[in-house]
Amino acid sequence: VQLQASGGGLVQAGGSLRLACVASGRTFSTYGMGWFRQAPGKEREFVAMISYNSGRTSYVDSVKGRFTISRDNAKNTVYLEMNSLRPEDTAIYYCARPKLQYTYYGAPTPNDFGSWGQGTLVTVSS
Repeated sequence: VQLQASGGGLVQAGGSLRLACVASGRTFSTYGMGWFRQAPGKEREFVAMISYNSGRTSYVDSVKGRFTISRDNAKNTVYLEMNSLRPEDTAIYYCARPKLQYTYYGAPTPNDFGSWGQGTLVTVSS
């Protein structure tokens, strides 16, 4: 599978961005999808995950109430709506697909995912 992320950019604190990740192939609807981020000098961090049928979502505590993950299986696309952005949200954001179909994790690690997009840079200025 190929994952293509887009939507990053430069935004002022308090602003909003919407990231999108388009997946190739015909099995998108059978996989949960996740978003991770990596800030300079830091490890890759889980941000959000959505189950294959949108029935369940999970978020890292620092983005709860500000970020929303969603998906459109007809378009092979997963989204991350980011509101009330803060300078500490600055990072490269990666979409990722788990190694196993129909798998959902409440607090996944990068090792749970086998396919990654190229990343899109989000910069939040203060």
